[in-house]
Amino acid sequence: MEFEADAENETCAHRRGRTGGSVVTIHIFTTGGTIDKVYFDANSTFEIGDSVLPELLSESNIQDGYVITELLRKDSLDMDQDDRARIHEAVQASEHRRMIITHGTDTMAQTAQVLKSVPDRTIVLTGAMQPARMRRTDAVFNIGFAWAAARLLPPGVYIAMNGEVFEAGAVRKNLQAQKFERVSGPR
Repeated sequence: MEFEADAENETCAHRRGRTGGSVVTIHIFTTGGTIDKVYFDANSTFEIGDSVLPELLSESNIQDGYVITELLRKDSLDMDQDDRARIHEAVQASEHRRMIITHGTDTMAQTAQVLKSVPDRTIVLTGAMQPARMRRTDAVFNIGFAWAAARLLPPGVYIAMNGEVFEAGAVRKNLQAQKFERVSGPR
């Protein structure tokens, strides 16, 4: 699903620069993950809900220069190779050269590795350790940080989380520390 914004519908999110100058458009793909989880108190469970990405962008004061496409609504632990192939195809088919992918943190590094074969694109994966709908979330910061990374980094595949940028193939999630960390080895 792709969204287009206009003055009457602020929940949609395709915006281009209004100044007449050239604005770099970032294509944002949503895939689900913790960033979009909703807590259902009656069931004491979390489920992936509608993306709050337009709200997060607005909170980050990002008003122009993006397109949002929803690809999936999955916890990354439920993603399989078909899902990663779908993400790969969407990234490759995009007319834009700079992209952000919101993704669950548990398998973000695996998806980043799959995307390394896409040439001439700056692809930044990001997410959140706490759902965006929660009061204490890292989602707003991570989205703003990923935005800056996508605009400034050269072509390649990166993970932008909690103030650090990691290259695909050289990162893993440390489950005990609840953070991403660099790993050495073949890229």
